[in-house]
Amino acid sequence: MKSNRLKLSGILMLALFLTGCINERPSQQSTQQPAPVEPVKPPPATEPVPQQPGPVETVPQPPKMQTLNWSASVTPLVAQMLKADGVTPGGVLLVDNVKNSTNGSLQSAKATAALKSALANNSQFTLVSPQKLAEARQTLGLSAEDSLISRSKAIGMARYVGANYVLYSSAEGDIKSPELQMQLMLVQTGEIIWSGSGAVQH
Repeated sequence: MKSNRLKLSGILMLALFLTGCINERPSQQSTQQPAPVEPVKPPPATEPVPQQPGPVETVPQPPKMQTLNWSASVTPLVAQMLKADGVTPGGVLLVDNVKNSTNGSLQSAKATAALKSALANNSQFTLVSPQKLAEARQTLGLSAEDSLISRSKAIGMARYVGANYVLYSSAEGDIKSPELQMQLMLVQTGEIIWSGSGAVQH
């Protein structure tokens, strides 16, 4: 009997001990340090997706200007003109703008500049100054680009600036191989005292 009681009390003690352990475990856990909380990292910034460009519109290319050597083209003709009969040394010469009479685009301003440059240091003519020419154009109501292709305009302008001669120049024919034509006119009579032509050099 005693042994049974001992066994029973031993079992009860063991049961109490175990219940005490179980009850103590939560309290032990509660005294432990709380687990560290890691800060929440913000999501990485997403780069903006580049927008795909729309279809590119192709701009039509303007027609290419011919690269022409105006200096080489006008120099031989000027040399011929300076030796022409009927030219009085020291006369005043009005140089008209070179006119484009070809079938394409031509840099006629460059041609006019080359012509005036070729005549700049000649011993036969005194050229009408650009300032005097600009004043005359303004007075006569002509634009700077106006070519004096009509004889009446040319004679009116020449008389206004006191010129004795007018030099007409024009590029003629096919734009791929134009020809330069020049005429020297006497203002007083309207007579053409010299004319010449030559291929425009590339």
